[in-house]
Amino acid sequence: MEHLIELRSRLMWAIAAFFVAFLVCFFFAKGIFNLLVVPFQWASDWAGLDSEKVDLIYTAPQEFFFTQIKLAMFGGLVLAFPVIAMQVYKFVAPGLYRNERHAFLPFLIASPILFLIGGSLVYFFFMPMVMWFFLSMQQVGPDNEIQISLLPRVSEYLGLIMTLILSFGLVFQLPVVTTLMARVGLLTSQGLVDKRKYAIVAAFVVAAVLTPPDPVSQIGLALPTILLYEIAIWSARMVERRRARDEAEKESADTAADTETAARTESAS
Repeated sequence: MEHLIELRSRLMWAIAAFFVAFLVCFFFAKGIFNLLVVPFQWASDWAGLDSEKVDLIYTAPQEFFFTQIKLAMFGGLVLAFPVIAMQVYKFVAPGLYRNERHAFLPFLIASPILFLIGGSLVYFFFMPMVMWFFLSMQQVGPDNEIQISLLPRVSEYLGLIMTLILSFGLVFQLPVVTTLMARVGLLTSQGLVDKRKYAIVAAFVVAAVLTPPDPVSQIGLALPTILLYEIAIWSARMVERRRARDEAEKESADTAADTETAARTESAS
């Protein structure tokens, strides 16, 4: 019962943090959405179009309202994640040993940092590249009898950038997950090396599923995934070397203690 009461308390703090962050993001939803449109403006500039005039539409009266709610939920989850992660850690920490708590805490800090790095990569590079790719398919100008221009809906644009940010953010958690699994002995660096060719194929398959059907975003997600897989191999090797060093030091200390005990026994006899 004490554990259930503690769990309820942690859940209430997490939900309260999300609710407050949701309200803040909903209040500034239009400004946040305009900020997310900036990569579209960069892509328009790259395509030689008027970057000051970027048009997005909504075709249903309630569409932009629900888009703002979805944006507020997404932003609220991102803003409240540190509080939610800390509540999870506080609930789990009493059941961990001191060295396990010290080992778990750096990953708790590294996880949101890696997610932000993945999201920043989408915002500053891949989203403009993807939109530039789609804008290059337009037929505009006096030389074209049929004018075909891109007018994305607000919900579809938000869904696209949210999908990319979530995909890259989750993929960038690969070193954290593999390092944790290596620490508990579920993975080895040699096992990761042996499965490298399967991981490369899986990276392109996952990229094809998570991203839109364009080569820019698919290759853009697959290549960082492969690079992160190599970083995970290096991280697993570091964990194994540290574990071997700790075991060697412990064995040396035990040997020294046994020798000292034997010497004292012999001296006493």
